Amino acid sequence: MATCDRCGTQVGMPYRCRFCGGSYCEEHRLPESHDCPGLEEWNDPSGVFGQYEEEEERSRVDRAVDAVSATGGPLGYLRGNATYVFLGLMALTAFAQYIVAPLFGVAVNSGPWVDLFTLNTYNLTFVYPWFVSVFAHGGFGHLLFNGIALYFFGPPVERRMGSAKFAALFVGAGVLAGLAQVLTAAALGDVAAVYGASGAIMAVMGVLTVLNPGLRVYLYFVIPMPLWVLTLGFAAYSLFVTGFFGPGSGGVAQVAHLAGLGVGLLYGAYLKSQGGRGPNQLQLGGGRRGPGGGRGPF
Repeated sequence: MATCDRCGTQVGMPYRCRFCGGSYCEEHRLPESHDCPGLEEWNDPSGVFGQYEEEEERSRVDRAVDAVSATGGPLGYLRGNATYVFLGLMALTAFAQYIVAPLFGVAVNSGPWVDLFTLNTYNLTFVYPWFVSVFAHGGFGHLLFNGIALYFFGPPVERRMGSAKFAALFVGAGVLAGLAQVLTAAALGDVAAVYGASGAIMAVMGVLTVLNPGLRVYLYFVIPMPLWVLTLGFAAYSLFVTGFFGPGSGGVAQVAHLAGLGVGLLYGAYLKSQGGRGPNQLQLGGGRRGPGGGRGPF
C-alpha cells in the first residue's frame, strides 16, 4: 500500500506523477489536482499537455496490443503454440511450392520458382525471400525431417522462453542462417540458393543444448546419447564438410546450419545466465492448443 501525497489516502496502485515524482490517488493524479510544479510548463507547447497526450496515445496502443494477445484474442492462439504455427506455415508453403505454383505455370525448380521460394544470390536485396525461404523446403523428405526435429525440440524451448521470444528466435535465426550461407558463397565467388528451416531449428537445438546439455536424445530414434554429443557431432560434421568440400557441398547449406547453431548457443548462454534450465526429458509435442491455452509468458 502507498499513501497519496495530497490527501493521505492509502492506495493499492498509486499514480506516480512523472513531473514531480509524487504518488497520488486517482482523485489527485492529474497535475492540477495536486498543485504540481509542472503546471508552470503549461504555456510550453512541448510541456505538460503534449506529454500527457503522448502518454494517452501510448496507453491506447498498449491496450490494443493487450486485447489481441490476451486469452481469446486473435493472437491468443499463439500462446504456447508458436511451434505448431511454424509447422503449419512449413506445410502451407510446401503446398504453395509444389501444388499452387505449378497450377499457375511456375514449374518447380524453374527460375521464377527459385526466386519465389529461395534466398539466392540474385534476389538477396528483395527482403521477402529472407522470410519465405525459412519455411520453404526442397521436397517431402526435407520437410519431414525438419518437421520432426521442430516437433520434438520446439515445444520445450518455447515453454522456457515464451512464445513471442521463441518466434523471434526462430525467424531471426532462420533469416541470419540463410544470409550467412548466401553471403559466404558470394565471398568465395560462387552463387547459392538456400531454403528450409534447418538453420532456425539448429538455433532451437543450440538453446536447448546450453540449458540442458545432458538431456537424453535418440539419434534416428534408436541410438541414445546426451544432447551435447549430438550437437557437437553435428557441428563437427558441418565444419569438416565446409572446410574440405565447400559451404554448400552435397546440396546442404552447412554454413546456414552452423550460423543457426551459433545464434542458439549464444542466446542459450544468455538465458542460462538469467537462471533456470531446460526440461529433463523431451515429450511428444506438449504445446497448449486453443486460444490462450496456457500459463507462462507470451
